[in-house]
Amino acid sequence: MGVQDPSNEQPGPPKRVLVTGGAGFIGSHLLDLLVANGDEVTIIDNLSTGRRSNLAGVSDKIRFIEASVSDGLPQLDGQHFDEIYHLAAAVGVELVLSDPIGSIRSNIIETDEVLRYALEHGNAKVLIASSSEVYGKPGTSVFSEGDDLLLGPTTVTRWSYAHAKAIDEHLALGYTQQHGLETVCCRFFNTVGPRQIGRYGMVLPRFVQAADAGENLRVFGDGTQTRCFCDARDVVRALPALLRTPGCTGRVYNIGSDHPIAIGELAEQVIETLGSGSSIELIPYDDAYPKGFEDLRHRKPDLDRIRGAIGFEPRYTLKQTIKDLHQQLGLEAKVEGGVS
Repeated sequence: MGVQDPSNEQPGPPKRVLVTGGAGFIGSHLLDLLVANGDEVTIIDNLSTGRRSNLAGVSDKIRFIEASVSDGLPQLDGQHFDEIYHLAAAVGVELVLSDPIGSIRSNIIETDEVLRYALEHGNAKVLIASSSEVYGKPGTSVFSEGDDLLLGPTTVTRWSYAHAKAIDEHLALGYTQQHGLETVCCRFFNTVGPRQIGRYGMVLPRFVQAADAGENLRVFGDGTQTRCFCDARDVVRALPALLRTPGCTGRVYNIGSDHPIAIGELAEQVIETLGSGSSIELIPYDDAYPKGFEDLRHRKPDLDRIRGAIGFEPRYTLKQTIKDLHQQLGLEAKVEGGVS
């Protein structure tokens, strides 16, 4: 008999939960899930990439500390939590390339502070958000958790994010090995959906906004590179299930979809789904990013481990995600334009 999908399980008793980066795209969807379960939730977010509007549905049911993780943890006054979801991070290719020092500091130092806080204040279970970037540029198109990592040279800025996230995983697993802290590391693969914005180079919201405006969809490179896109609402269902399953402690899990699509085909699907008259424009990498930028031709997660652990299967189709993202972006545009 197979493992049940985590969303089919009866919710457990309410828990005291801390979410860093809770006002962000993924974090806010996790908040929706936790609040619906009756959990007592505190979030720390400096709103550098998160937004208050993402909290609209739960703002009266959570405690919100607007601060960096380093400044926010002392404001907790040693409060004990049952679970901590550390989602705060520097995200997006453009942000990493423009501020490598800040990104490295945020992604490593604050992760250690979260783990140390958990250890010193009640041994909370901790989930660390990592990234598929840690795989680097291996010779295979399907990435499995036990694979060797092949990272690019330190002289290429984009790899700083991969190095930092790999260190985050080493820190978490080290706390488990040395101190018995229960940790789980999750490598996210191209998470998309409502509340995501294109400001930091995120491809799907950029495409949706361009298609809605009748502008060209700018596809970097030749458009044949493939990615697997998974809706955030599917991703967040897996996070509590992983943290609450004893056999997952001290392990690393891929989270995402394993159905690849070429970026050029993604642009075509956005245009078709939205009935847009937009065209596709191919942009050379050298025109889109600094010289020497390296892109991966293909990226697909091996999901055997997470399927075996919690029976994870994505539910949202890419077409539905595109529609929902378009609807959300349209509503925001009306609010910003003063249309009620």
